[in-house]
Amino acid sequence: MDIIGGMIFTFCVLIFSVLKGIYVGIPLFLSFLTFALISWKREFSLKDIYTMSYNGSKKSFVVLKIFLFIGAITSVWMAAGTVPGIVYYGIKFMNPKFFILYSFLICTLVSFLLGTALGTVSTAGLALIVMARSGNMNLNIAAGAIMAGAYFGDRCSPMSSSANLVANLTETDLYTNIRNMFLTGAIPFVLSTGIYTFISLNQPLTFSESSIHSDLTNTFYIHWIVLVPAMIILLLSLFKVNVKHSMSLSILSAGIIGISLQNYSVAHMFQYLLLGFHLEPSHPLYTIIKGGGIFSMWKAALVVFISCALAGILEGTDMLKGTESTLRKANSRKDLFLYTAIVSGITAAVGCSQAIAVVLTNQLMGNIYKERNVDSYQLAIDLENTGIVLAAIIPWSLAAFVPTTTMNVSATGFIPYAFYIYFIPITNFMQYRFSKTHRNEPPINFSDSKI
Repeated sequence: MDIIGGMIFTFCVLIFSVLKGIYVGIPLFLSFLTFALISWKREFSLKDIYTMSYNGSKKSFVVLKIFLFIGAITSVWMAAGTVPGIVYYGIKFMNPKFFILYSFLICTLVSFLLGTALGTVSTAGLALIVMARSGNMNLNIAAGAIMAGAYFGDRCSPMSSSANLVANLTETDLYTNIRNMFLTGAIPFVLSTGIYTFISLNQPLTFSESSIHSDLTNTFYIHWIVLVPAMIILLLSLFKVNVKHSMSLSILSAGIIGISLQNYSVAHMFQYLLLGFHLEPSHPLYTIIKGGGIFSMWKAALVVFISCALAGILEGTDMLKGTESTLRKANSRKDLFLYTAIVSGITAAVGCSQAIAVVLTNQLMGNIYKERNVDSYQLAIDLENTGIVLAAIIPWSLAAFVPTTTMNVSATGFIPYAFYIYFIPITNFMQYRFSKTHRNEPPINFSDSKI
């Protein structure tokens, strides 16, 4: 009963913080203290609680390194003229009537190449949201399309850390999983493309082309060379270079361009790297071209650190194991998917992370899939179609909080427009619900599929 009370308290304070615009790290820390107290009441010593929290928080260090790259690349791309250059050429060549559709498709391609939603949003997504701001676009719609495209590749790219995590946890072949993800994601992708096309026609960009062009060219040196940092990211992704290495080279090249072509001093570039890029308040682009910096990611970093510590307590105390008797009520393929979705949503909301949601859901549902003679490939695709995408529409989750912070948009406003993200679980549940094949017997075994 104490666990249920802790869960209810966690959800209430997190939702309250989102509604009131309170920094999510505060209620998350209160939730951490709540479950630490529950652990202590269950006769775990303070030393045990500290050890579990520390072991959990250590898992955040890998993610925190990525945050440094995201904050750095956002600001130096602006200073180098990379983001302004993308905006300039985008406005020049992109049909404004299809901006929302282009945003979705561009982020889909970039995320598949990079394998990370965070990297996609901090590069292509950042440029697109800048274009949306300059063109009087509804930022919630633009952010929704960007997020939907970003999580296409985050879910099914061979370079995706989440796809590799699922494959490792379920002991399945990555490329077989990717094929299954394409099969189960086809309908959501087609539906999303159609909706974004319709929205685009009714929500075109309405900027004054001559004004924005002159503001950009008067402020930055615009030439194809300023696009080199972006080209480095895309080119190296084709050769499957580690994204941290490609981002490092991109940041270095952007720094050189910022100093040599944009005439910023070395001191200014380091300042932008740490504190973010900004123009003078009187500048017409002041509200459009700004942001980034390593220090700008501290709030997101703290959220991840606390959530990982909380997950460490949940995992170390096996608090959620008591729910297995309830989960064993899942007898059909439809029920298995539904229960996996519910568990994934709860663990993503409490743990604030895709990785935590996948790890905990796999622990809770893995044995039940085996008991129902449902193979590991079906467990893998269900994890991909629930926890990986559901985390992206939980406002306080790392998967949503970091991208919205990077784009400087509402933490909740994008959700109704991120169609691809929630079409994934909805359409797959409906297929299980109405498919005769899955109604009373195990699903087709995809484990022998070849790429």
